[in-house]
Amino acid sequence: MSDVADKLSYFQAITGLEDTDLCTEILSAHGWDLEQAISSFTSTSTSNSDDNNPPTTSSVATVTDRADDGTEGFEQSRVINIGGGGPPGLAWKIITLPISIISGSLGLVSGAIGLGLWAAGGVLSYSLGMIGLTNSGRNGESSSAPIVSATAAASEARRFVSMFESEYGDRHPNFVSDGFMEALQQSRHEFKLMFVYLHSPDHPDTPSFCEGTLCSEVLSAFINENFVAWGGSIRASEGFKMSNSLKASRFPFCAVVMAATNQRIALLQQVEGPKSPEEMLTVLQRVLEESSPVLVAARLDAEERRTNIRLREEQDAAYQAALEADQARERQRKEEQERLAKEAAEAEMKQKEEEVARERAAREAAEREAALVKLREEKALSLGPEPEKGPDITQVLVRLPNGERKGRRFHHTATVQSLYDFIDSSGCLEIGTYTLATNFPRVLYGQEKLSSTLKEAGLHPQVSLFVEMNS
Repeated sequence: MSDVADKLSYFQAITGLEDTDLCTEILSAHGWDLEQAISSFTSTSTSNSDDNNPPTTSSVATVTDRADDGTEGFEQSRVINIGGGGPPGLAWKIITLPISIISGSLGLVSGAIGLGLWAAGGVLSYSLGMIGLTNSGRNGESSSAPIVSATAAASEARRFVSMFESEYGDRHPNFVSDGFMEALQQSRHEFKLMFVYLHSPDHPDTPSFCEGTLCSEVLSAFINENFVAWGGSIRASEGFKMSNSLKASRFPFCAVVMAATNQRIALLQQVEGPKSPEEMLTVLQRVLEESSPVLVAARLDAEERRTNIRLREEQDAAYQAALEADQARERQRKEEQERLAKEAAEAEMKQKEEEVARERAAREAAEREAALVKLREEKALSLGPEPEKGPDITQVLVRLPNGERKGRRFHHTATVQSLYDFIDSSGCLEIGTYTLATNFPRVLYGQEKLSSTLKEAGLHPQVSLFVEMNS
């Protein structure tokens, strides 16, 4: 752990301190030795707790006599008997675990829940808070042995299970194939007590105890149903450290523990020496009965927290759904407004374009009409005054499509174009939309004859023409 930030976060997780500056000062004072700093902090905080908060409802005693049920060897040394609000007859022994045991699981738990892991919100956190035992006396010191990694601890646990099954068969307590801290975490999550078995391969009573007691069908089934079981050989690193922490003096050694605050566990019962399945079953049943109020209360509390979390999640989901629905409606409203505004703008633009087109058409029509009027005036002027009757004068009569007749005298040297100019200047017909013709004989006076004089065209001295509209 060479990274300063990692050491700082781990120290905060283990001690529960939130002040980063204070944690940095403590670690700096110990040369950034994480194990030494945690050991020093734990010893100091425990000593202060003992000085400032003397027990008022608890008593400390060493019990070495026989238990009430007459069985020997069921020792509860340096136990704290809980009175008042605690379960009747239940005794606690608070044990501080070695830092090497705890640190081995740091990688598994520090990132997700911190090493307050098995304390905050844990089974014993709840129960000890109710009975006033959140800061009990310290038992055991932090070990200075090398840290056992989570992988190494799990490997040791798997080797122990494999060894146990090879020697005593498959019927036995379902020992967790993981390190002690992971098994303790599992017991806390399942709201169960933890059954610990420390295996001494060299002890003469070990084979008979394993074969006759631990592997008995009734006892193993009872442990599997009601406990999370963990076993370790005292020849292995973690098993050896746990035997020191639990102060195992006789083997076979069994214990019932529960997760407590910080790096501590509560030792509820320890069984030393060979015992029969019936004796073990009696002790375990008693411990389970005495601990059940705490476990039930913790389970109910956890269920209530889960219910509250679920309700909050449902409320959050409902709020989020309502918010999204409101946002969707708002988006639809804005989109509708934008659509209407766009349509209104397009309609206005179209209306303006139509108005411009109408104005342009009207202007062009007016210009055409003005040009037509001007052209008619010019044609009328080009005709000159109507001549008097005479031998050189041609009398022309034109019958229009509407039955109206137009007549005028022209000099016989005037061209056929003059006849068109005469009709055009009258405004009766559109210029260029008709052709002048005679019936008998039928002759059309079109474009090819416009330059001919009336006399040349055979229209002198008089002619009656009609208008034939161009198709």
